[in-house]
Amino acid sequence: MASSTGTATVTDRGDLDFARLLTLVERIVVHRLAEVLKANGATVEEWRVLSYLSDDAGHTMTEIAEFALLQAPTLTKVVDRMVSANLVLRRPDEADRRRVLVFPSDRGRYAVQRWSAQVRGELDDLTSVVGHEELALLKALLITVSGRLG
Repeated sequence: MASSTGTATVTDRGDLDFARLLTLVERIVVHRLAEVLKANGATVEEWRVLSYLSDDAGHTMTEIAEFALLQAPTLTKVVDRMVSANLVLRRPDEADRRRVLVFPSDRGRYAVQRWSAQVRGELDDLTSVVGHEELALLKALLITVSGRLG
C-alpha cells in the first residue's frame, strides 16, 4: 500500500527489494537535507561541493564530481553557478597549467560553515528519530558493502 505522497508505508516496506530500500532511504534523507539547505539558499550539490573544497587544497572537477556523486556536465553547471555567486574560484593548477583547480572563496567558506551547521542539526533530528545505534550500524554496513562492491 502506498501513501498519498507516493512513498511506501511502514507496513509494506519489508516487502521492498534491497535496491529499492536503499533508494527509498537515500531519497528521504536527501529530501530532508535539501529542505534545510533550500531554506538557507543552497542545494545539496552546492553543499557537497563546498564541503569537499573546505580543505583549501584545490581539487579538479573529476575529484569533485566523484565526491559529490555528480556527472561531469551537471557538476560544470553547479560550479558555474557557484562561480557566479562568488562561492568558488577556478585557478590553473601550478603543476600542470592545462588543469583547472577549484577552491572555495571567502564567501564559500563562510557559507559552508553555515550550511554544515544546518545539516548537522537535521542529522541530529534524524538520529533522534531513527536512533544513534541504528544509524551507526547502518553507516558501518553501508561502508562495508560499498567497499566490497566498489
